[in-house]
Amino acid sequence: MMLRLRAIALSAACLLLFAGSRALAAENDSACTPEFPLEHGRTYGWLGADAAYSIPLADGRDVWIFGDTLYGRHRVVNGTTPQMVRNSIGISTCRHGRWHLKYAIRKDAQGHPVSFFEPQHPNTWYWALDGFVAGRDLWVTLLCVRATPAKNAAMAFETCGTDLARISAPGTNPQNWKIDYFPLVPDGAHAYPSATAVVDGQDAYIFALYENGSRPLLATRIPLDGLSDPQKNLQYLASGGQWQPGFDPAAAREVMHKGSPELSIRYHPELKQWLAVLFDPEAFSAKILLRSAPALTGPWSDGQVIYTVPDMQPSTPGYDKNTFCYAAKEHPEFERGDLVFTYVCNTFDVPKLATNLGIYFPRVVRMPMPSQ
Repeated sequence: MMLRLRAIALSAACLLLFAGSRALAAENDSACTPEFPLEHGRTYGWLGADAAYSIPLADGRDVWIFGDTLYGRHRVVNGTTPQMVRNSIGISTCRHGRWHLKYAIRKDAQGHPVSFFEPQHPNTWYWALDGFVAGRDLWVTLLCVRATPAKNAAMAFETCGTDLARISAPGTNPQNWKIDYFPLVPDGAHAYPSATAVVDGQDAYIFALYENGSRPLLATRIPLDGLSDPQKNLQYLASGGQWQPGFDPAAAREVMHKGSPELSIRYHPELKQWLAVLFDPEAFSAKILLRSAPALTGPWSDGQVIYTVPDMQPSTPGYDKNTFCYAAKEHPEFERGDLVFTYVCNTFDVPKLATNLGIYFPRVVRMPMPSQ
């Protein structure tokens, strides 16, 4: 009974903290529209990245999670290999309508740039994706990735598992953050919880793209009082609608018939709806969709097209057939009754990253909230 009471107390505390975080973030940050300037001329300047998930902290800061990150005084590509680290972060604040973003590329003992989240498996790296706050700690989903032979250097990779990173009470200097790593789902599952994460009630929900069939989106969760051992306490939504221990993708319910490796799922109390922002799952689509559902696990609408990326339209001046765009996700803490989301454009012609400074950084769209 005492354990149950402690669990309820912990859940209530986390909910209050999360609610307080959203309220504080709304008070401090909604007056700003995010922007992501390149830092030219600095020895280890931030020169572009993808992913761009945002996680509000209780003190009003936002943590931005970035994927493959270009750095240096200027962009450098050696052959088809950019000068980059595999992940980095940013810390943003907005005070009195003034936006401030400080990038953080971790340094090793010799002062050289390294990935902010260090790989825990040989010959792999992490794409850091979404995250959530539980108590005083920040948790980040880490998708394990390794290189594979491929004709196109931009697609020469495959997934190999997923882990979680815990940052204990993140302070003001990210270089001093203490990061602990926890295994979640090993290689071979072909579905790795990482695509988006959110706390609801007493659980942290983490969604996974199943790399099979129609590539549906699956749902997993971890009780907040079970985060000390995430792998042991992981549950998945089974095809019968019940939550089961562990993770068996073949026996899981399809939350979305066609999912996405990156998206956002966030609750909108003013609409009493969950909203998902993602690219159309059709390969290399230029369309960004908005889906809605009354509950976190659905049923989800097919979605409406809310934005068509200009870069992928042949009629756009400067159109390049090698440009492709992805990584759409919402950032509700910056909204004022409207909709704010980001996406990233990249190129199959990797050397162009060095010369085309108009691509490979998060682009921000603010638009009226579409009717639901």
